[in-house]
Amino acid sequence: MVEAKSVNEKLEKHDSQLFRYFAVSKAKFAILTNGLIYRFYTDLDETNKMDSSPFFEFNLLEPKDTHISELFKFRKSVFNVDEIITTASELRYTGEIIRFLANQWEHPTEDFVAFVISDIYPGKKTKQVIEKFSSLVKHSLKQFINEMVNDKLKAALASNNEPLSAPPAIDDKKTDIENEAVAAATVQTPQVITTAEEIEGYATVKLMLRDVVDPDRIGFRDNLSYFNILLDGSIRKWICRLHLNGTNKFIQFNDDERALTPIEKPVDLLHYKSKLEDVAKKFA
Repeated sequence: MVEAKSVNEKLEKHDSQLFRYFAVSKAKFAILTNGLIYRFYTDLDETNKMDSSPFFEFNLLEPKDTHISELFKFRKSVFNVDEIITTASELRYTGEIIRFLANQWEHPTEDFVAFVISDIYPGKKTKQVIEKFSSLVKHSLKQFINEMVNDKLKAALASNNEPLSAPPAIDDKKTDIENEAVAAATVQTPQVITTAEEIEGYATVKLMLRDVVDPDRIGFRDNLSYFNILLDGSIRKWICRLHLNGTNKFIQFNDDERALTPIEKPVDLLHYKSKLEDVAKKFA
């Protein structure tokens, strides 16, 4: 059941109306939206009574990979009530934990500071001690996150550092490693541009493989000839190659045939879920 309001409306003042609708319907899910923010509700606390807080919220202007994965479950072709309800409770508490951590990030409470320093400062946690450590805890949190992000970025840049020159034609008689070595020896010129269609294709493949491969293991490497989708950042473990920059578009699977399969747009990749899973399982 979906209740839609004007884009200028604040959703907080409309949840009571949806609450009444939910109670007299057979719907298991209710969505309240103003076209930008979508709040998903169910009856986790009491059967046939809509929960006061949503188990999932999606902002159209701030999409995230994890949110898109959850939205994927509501597609007609894969919709499963029991599966969504099973994860709804986890989603709701995950959201509350994230909001709690976000608040502590900006304004750490006394209890939170005392917890953090419990194994660091052996003395009594007086009010003066808590005040002394509050700024240190806040600074340490930000430094910890920054260092983690920097490490992730360095790893991503290293795995996606494809030579920028026009690569030579792929020789099927050579191994992938030999072809990669030839490409690396080519004079580099800044010509590779990763397009929106390639990113869309990457996100689509990543979502479809989530049941057989940890999404964190899936990455990409772009070059002029094709867009590689890889496992573990290894060119030897490429799952598929997308050819999306020309008038004619194709996907190539890393199977025995390695044939070019025509597609019209990235969303057409959804037709090849089982094929992609079979290829991924070889390297998983």
